[in-house]
Amino acid sequence: MDFLRRARGERFRPVEQQALEQLPDDVWHKCLGCRELLYEKDFEANLHVCPRCGHHHRLTVSQRIESLADPGTFAETDHELRSLDPLGFTIRDRRYLDRLREAEESAGVPEAVVSGTASLDGRPISLAVMVMEYLGGAVGSVAGEKITRTVERACDEQRALIIVSQSGGMRMHEGLFSLMQMAKSSAALARLERAHLPYISIIADQTYGGATASWVALGDIIIAEPGARVGFSGPRVLQAIKIRLPEETQKAEFMLQHGMVDLIIPRPQLRATVSALLRHLTSHCSARKAAPAPKRRRITVRSTEARE
Repeated sequence: MDFLRRARGERFRPVEQQALEQLPDDVWHKCLGCRELLYEKDFEANLHVCPRCGHHHRLTVSQRIESLADPGTFAETDHELRSLDPLGFTIRDRRYLDRLREAEESAGVPEAVVSGTASLDGRPISLAVMVMEYLGGAVGSVAGEKITRTVERACDEQRALIIVSQSGGMRMHEGLFSLMQMAKSSAALARLERAHLPYISIIADQTYGGATASWVALGDIIIAEPGARVGFSGPRVLQAIKIRLPEETQKAEFMLQHGMVDLIIPRPQLRATVSALLRHLTSHCSARKAAPAPKRRRITVRSTEARE
């Protein structure tokens, strides 16, 4: 065809380099599910959910907070907390502290959890969001401490609790210090339950390990995003111990059928659903607080001789 065009005196006019440089880089986004090109502005307006196949792409921690909290109401807490290296852990000649420093630079946050207070449709909440970009969302001593403080702050300030989980499991660089966070956070949630305050657990893709075995599964309502992978052991662990499971067994839809998840809500509808649930749970918890405690029945035990 080029030969014919040259024969007729026609030639392609090359696109000028200046025109290419003026073309923005963030106009299109390729969907990881259906591989279709999506207009970036429509993609962002739909909270990073593909309008064609419904694939839920990962949100940054700031985007996640903006999707749930009222504008301008989020106030971060415990930002100054940093992980230490209690075991002097080194792998492949790389110190654990060096990995922490690199993770903070790449993720833009100091830990795998960002916590704070906010409001949702005017209702005060205590909010914690996990960050998958920080060492795969692995839970160390500081991440567990921030989760626990978020729960305790909800108890002290009479706030509803929302935790968005996204984790690869416990951070084995800290050994037992990491595993202790499961018991610590679970004890704090038991105190929240005694205070009759609502807790909604939101599962994002992907959530495994100790997070699933503790605060993720202890919510009053457990909500998962469509297609979210969740389980007690991740694919790498199953592969290491030579166990093969069908891929759908660790999907939110499978967990919904077997009772581990209460609801699967698409992300564009998540905020409205959580707000409605909090409204219902808050009124129910207030009624439980206002109800008088049942009177204990006094039982008198008489001996056989007294009856005779």
